[in-house]
Parts: sequence; structure tokens; C-alpha cells
Amino acid sequence: MSDFASIPLSVEIIIAVLSLCAMSYTGVIATAVNRVTRSEAAEAAAHDAGGKYIANIVNERASAITATHGARVVFAAIFAISTAAALNHFVQNFWLLLVLSLAVIAGGSAIVSFVFPGSFGRKHPLGVIRSVNYVLWVFTKLTALFAGRRDTADDDERETEHEDQLALMVERVSESEAIEDDERSLLHSVFELSRTRVREVMVPRTDMISIGGDESVDRAFSLFARSGFSRVPVIGDSVDDLRGVLYLKDAIRRVHHRVNPKEITVADVMRKPVFVPETKMVDALLHEMQANTVHIALVVDEYGGIAGLVTIEDLLEELVGEMVDEHDVAHPEVEALDDGTFRVPARLPIDDLGELFGLSIEDDDVDTAGGLLAKALGRVPITGSHTVVQGLELAADRFEGRRKRLATIIASLAPEENIDE
Repeated sequence: MSDFASIPLSVEIIIAVLSLCAMSYTGVIATAVNRVTRSEAAEAAAHDAGGKYIANIVNERASAITATHGARVVFAAIFAISTAAALNHFVQNFWLLLVLSLAVIAGGSAIVSFVFPGSFGRKHPLGVIRSVNYVLWVFTKLTALFAGRRDTADDDERETEHEDQLALMVERVSESEAIEDDERSLLHSVFELSRTRVREVMVPRTDMISIGGDESVDRAFSLFARSGFSRVPVIGDSVDDLRGVLYLKDAIRRVHHRVNPKEITVADVMRKPVFVPETKMVDALLHEMQANTVHIALVVDEYGGIAGLVTIEDLLEELVGEMVDEHDVAHPEVEALDDGTFRVPARLPIDDLGELFGLSIEDDDVDTAGGLLAKALGRVPITGSHTVVQGLELAADRFEGRRKRLATIIASLAPEENIDE
């Protein structure tokens, strides 16, 4: 340490204190840079000249953080050297000097962490960056020039990290006893909304009820009444040839002017369809449907085919849970009626259905009574649908829920003359 003997002790102490403060503040700066979003930086740039430097720093976020870490290492080295040089005025033994230097460095770092805590950078990120924006901008550009840029990849990693942190915060808040069960459920639903894709909440094409464009509006009224839906997709030759969407209120408005519903076709009244990819996020679609006052959209798969449909009610159910129709009532599992007839749940396994009548029902494609009825019909059952299959006469009975799912089926032994051999 003889090289530092000519430096006054007071100067060495001042250098040590300043370098320690600078080292700690660079950590605060790194926290602030990591905290500011691009939108906040753009807003700052729009309000004052210094804000444009903040925007540039945030756009070069990875390089800016690398620059602050590099500065932190430099200031740490200066602090260590100046501390050792100052102690060397009092201690000549090398090992004792080393121990004392490490102790002072550790203690000084702990003390300054209280002066410049990391939380300061999280609470006042724009103010922290603004205090050093010119210098930081220069070093950010130099770092980007020599070290190369990975800002896009780092931003993606940071976004994922922020989502994980948010998930942890939601989990911790949910564990609080001050949060009610329904509030806890809603909190989780809001968070999961941004992670849910449309294909997870849509009505699949196999469950879609549609109508041909050349059908009469009178026929459409019958379909509306039997299905319970107020919006129905309009198709051409097949489901993939989707022409539009028919709204019940549009049809009523059209025939209200004393037009014979048998004389106009569905194609004359339908609206243009709205298509969305099945990979779209639910929260984004919900905002779009609200902004454009759209209530139903057709979901398209990666090959351009129709994968299903989704309504704004489907999206809202992801937040508040299933919305039950006011006419829905609870039904018993199996209800015996007159003359050996049973009202059974649509979800009743086909083995249990067969046991009610002493029959052995086998089908590799379906597992439930509702599936058996739908397969025999070749379409989605609606009110009045009935058929004979494997010695049983099945008729759609009750529908429930906003999606009008088949709830119960009337099952009875089919007359022998109606059994398809």
C-alpha cells in the first residue's frame, strides 16, 4: 500500500464513501430500469425533452442493465481499494488489514442499503432514471455497441418473470382470511383470463346448431323455439361453408312489417360472421367483442376450418362461473315414469341405461345416453328429437344452462316392429 501513502487519509475516506454510495445507487438504477414499462417511457418522452432519453434507455433495457452492473463492479473495486488504503494508515499487518477491510466493506454495504433500498427504485423508477438519464444513456449505447443487443429476448423473459411474480402475489392475497371465497375465485379467474385461449372455452363444432341459408325464416323460428338459442350460424353446403349468423331479433324485426316469414330466406336476414383464431387469448377477444358490440364469433382452426363458436357469455363465464338459466331446476339421477318409461340424465353411462331395461348396450364411440342419442340422430339433439337405437326409444326431454345442453332423456323399450334389425 506504499503507493497510496502520499494520498491524504481524508481524501481516501471521501473516495470510499462516495464509491460506496455510487455502488449502492447503481443497484437502485438497475431496479428502476427493470421496472419502467415501454408505455410509461413513451408517456415520459411525450411530456419533456429528458423523457426521450428514458424511452431510449428502456428500448435498450438489457444494455442499460448490463451497464449499471458494470458500473457497480467498478465502484465496488474503488471502494475496496480506498478502504484498504485508508486502513493502511493505522494497520501494517497484511492479514489484519485484510480482515478489517472486509469487515468495513460488509458493514458499509449494509448501512448504505438502508440509505438507498431497492424498493426506492421500484416505487420511483422514472425519477431514479431521470436523475442519471444522460450518463446512463451514453453508457447504454456504448454497452449495446460492444456487447451486442438481446433486448427482445430479454423483454420476453422479463414479461414471463413478471407474470410469475403476479401469480405469486395473487396466490398470497388469496390465502388471506379477509378475502371471501367468491372474491378469491374471481381474483383467480381474472388472472387466468389472460392465459386462456379461445379453443378452451368455445362450443365445439360437433355441438353447434346451425341452419342453411336457403331455409325460410319461418323454419328458423321453429329452430329458435326448439333449440332455445337466439343466435344461430348460417351455413352453405357444410359447416366449413359458413355464410353468416342469424339473430332472432333481426328475424322478428323483419316479419314485424307484415312480411310472410315463409317468403323470405335466412340469407336475406343474416349478418356477416366474425371469425377469430382458436389460439386467440380470451381477455383480448373479450375486449374486442365489447368494443365492436359483437355477441358471437366463429372460431377458426389453423387449417381454416370451423372449429366452433364462442359468445360473449362464454367469455364472461370464465370470470363469474357458469350462468344458469332461470328456468333450470335440479333433476334426480333416474326418475321412473309410467309404463316402464324412465327419465334419465343425458350423462348416464350407457351400461347403466341398459341395466334399467335388462339390455346390453355396446358402442365404442359414445359413453353416455346423450351421446347415444346424438350419434343415432347424426346431429345435436334439440327439443322433439327422438330415435330408436339398440332396442330403446330415446327422446330429448329437457335442456338447461345458457348453452341449452341436453339435461334429460325419456327412455323406453321400443316396440318390436320399430326395432331396426
